[in-house]
This record gives sequence, C-alpha cells and structure tokens, in this order.
Amino acid sequence: MEPTMPFDRAAMPREARPFLDDDGRLLSWPAKQKTQRRVIHHLARKFEHGREYTEKEVNFVLMDWHTFGDWALLRRLLYNWGYMDREGDGSRYRLRPEDRWPTLPE
Repeated sequence: MEPTMPFDRAAMPREARPFLDDDGRLLSWPAKQKTQRRVIHHLARKFEHGREYTEKEVNFVLMDWHTFGDWALLRRLLYNWGYMDREGDGSRYRLRPEDRWPTLPE
C-alpha cells in the first residue's frame, strides 16, 4: 500500500471528527447519512488506485481503519455509494478513479 500522510483531524469536516480517533480510524458508525458518506469517503482513501482486491483483502484494509467490527457494512457502502467496483460474484474489488467518486453532500 502506498504511504499515507499523517491524519489531520482539522482537515476532516467537523461533523465527522467525533467518529475518528487520532490515527483516523473510524470509532463508531454515525447516525446521519451525510456524516456516513463523509467517513466512507475517508475510508475509500485507504485503498490503492489501480490495484485489484479480493473480498478478504478489502476486509483486512477495513479492519485496520475501523474499530467497531462491521467491515461488511463498510465494504458494501464503498460499493453501493460508488467508490469501488466489483465483480458480479463479489470476488474482486477495484477502487474507482476519484473523478468518478460521488460528490459529497454540503
């Protein structure tokens, strides 16, 4: 995986900050969909462009970046909300180019 910059809490939208620890890991799932979309956008940045992932590899990345144990929810939303493409059988995932990512809510 490509090296990542240190997490900058101040760069995150204010409503997302309470859900992230000092390293940028998701601590709990927000109730508001607007905030959910912001944290999924944050998690999408933890994947490499141009790399193909197995479902298990996606789960492992997500396990490293959240603490509440629901990687299946996060994986499903990365796909459903347009950050990742996957094979029809769910066996392979690829991060979409950022210019194809959804627009974040205001």
